[in-house]
Amino acid sequence: MREHRFTLEFPHAAARVWALFQRYDLWASYAPMVVGVEVVHPGVSNGNGLLRRVLYKMPLGRRGSALELVTHVEPGRGYNYTMLSRRPGNDQTGRVTLEPLGPDRTLLHFEERYNLTNPIIKLFEGQIYRFINKQNEDSMRRASAWLSAHPEFEG
Repeated sequence: MREHRFTLEFPHAAARVWALFQRYDLWASYAPMVVGVEVVHPGVSNGNGLLRRVLYKMPLGRRGSALELVTHVEPGRGYNYTMLSRRPGNDQTGRVTLEPLGPDRTLLHFEERYNLTNPIIKLFEGQIYRFINKQNEDSMRRASAWLSAHPEFEG
């Protein structure tokens, strides 16, 4: 089992960051690997139980998809997600938390845990997840830059 954690300070209010993260139609605008996001099931009113399909770019021009179940939603503050794998034991789990630091400052906490069970792919686990971790961090930095470039965005 591997785990990746990082924090990033956004020069934006937590409400704006939260609003952007809930706009799945905008994810491809700031996440370099994301092609699109489809809401498969909306869950309840606060987003708990939401099931989304994230379509993403892969090396060599290929595309992949991941089904993510969103749980433990605290509106404006954070949520957990589970990437559902076809293989038992391969689910990835994560948490996004927003910590307001002031009227226009938010600390983002991101964590993701993963475990590969395929022995052949496990040989490349370190390389695969270094790449994915970098993309996740770049996506969060670009989300902050997107908000800076769109001061009119309220959600």
